Amino acid sequence: MKYIMIMACTVLLMSCANQNEQVNTEVEVVEEAPIEVAFFGSEISEDGARPSSTIVEQLAGLDSVRAKVSGEIQKVCQVKGCWMTMKVSDDQSMHVSFKDYEFFVPKNIDGKEAIIEGYAYMETMSVDDLKHYAEDEGKSREEIDLIVEPVTKLSFVADGVIVKDYKVEVTEESAEDAPEANTES
Repeated sequence: MKYIMIMACTVLLMSCANQNEQVNTEVEVVEEAPIEVAFFGSEISEDGARPSSTIVEQLAGLDSVRAKVSGEIQKVCQVKGCWMTMKVSDDQSMHVSFKDYEFFVPKNIDGKEAIIEGYAYMETMSVDDLKHYAEDEGKSREEIDLIVEPVTKLSFVADGVIVKDYKVEVTEESAEDAPEANTES
């Protein structure tokens, strides 16, 4: 009987030892959360977008050029999101308006990456337009009064805009004022 007990304990110990020696071969797959993007205006894709820093080169010698560029949004109209500026280089930005005033972008997307598709061109902005944009931007009366000459600058009329890392959240209270958008993740 002693012999059977010793044998049973040995088998039990060996069985436990084998379990401890087993290597866990299961691999846990962790999926990254998709980056939220929001679409405004005409449906566009990211395919073929070039860095905004190339827009001056694309426009060289032309009155206007159809382009798709990606870059950082610097400022957005704080009245209703009817224009924005996109960084082209450290010392140049591009004024972006939206085709036929058909859509707007959220006012809180400064610093986000965007893809825009439409037409780039050089534009001479009148003093009145510059003052209007300065008001939309929330500049002080003193800053606005300093605008006394027209400025020629790079402009873009976008058919569509994709804003990366952004989710449109519409509450009942803001639903009437919110820009129309589709979100995709």
